[in-house]
Amino acid sequence: MSTRENGSGEEPVIRDNRKIDPETGQAREASPSDAQGQATRGQDEQSSSLASDLASIELATQLAERTADLQRLQAEYSNYRKRVERDRATVKEQAVAGVLAELLPVLDDIGRAREHGELTGGFAKVSESLEAVTGKLGLSTFGTKGEPFDPTVHEALLHSYSADVTEPTCVEILQPGYRIGERVLRPARVSVAEPEEPAAPATSDTDEN
Repeated sequence: MSTRENGSGEEPVIRDNRKIDPETGQAREASPSDAQGQATRGQDEQSSSLASDLASIELATQLAERTADLQRLQAEYSNYRKRVERDRATVKEQAVAGVLAELLPVLDDIGRAREHGELTGGFAKVSESLEAVTGKLGLSTFGTKGEPFDPTVHEALLHSYSADVTEPTCVEILQPGYRIGERVLRPARVSVAEPEEPAAPATSDTDEN
């Protein structure tokens, strides 16, 4: 059967793409079509590498943006948590201060009874327990005889002059002051003495003349 009878009028084309000539054993020179193919493949590889680099840069940019967003959210949450804890501590301190402020007259009565020797028996034990509880809640007293007068923590109920002091001084504590931490619940009520003013020099009749 001939080629024409098979329905094809052309002979098959066979290309020998071997780089080594089998007859001479030497390397063949690349044909223009092969060189063009290699150039095309090189361009394709460069394009693919460039696309890969661009994709990597885009991914890195997205990762940096997501990281920045996460850090910002974490900082906002940390600030929110600190603010809530601070507000909670403030509310607790205000509640405790309100209760202790109502107990100050009772503590004053206990102090006066102790000064007059009336703090005995079961009343003494109850007063000691009450003072221990208020101390655990942070209540402390202040105000000492002989300390300098400080208007921010002292309330002067009595005033006098004395040669024994060189500055305004608390010479008597009429009622102790109370504080919680740095917060003053009640200033110490005191009697204050100031240095005596120097007497004005007397003028004689001779000086007047």
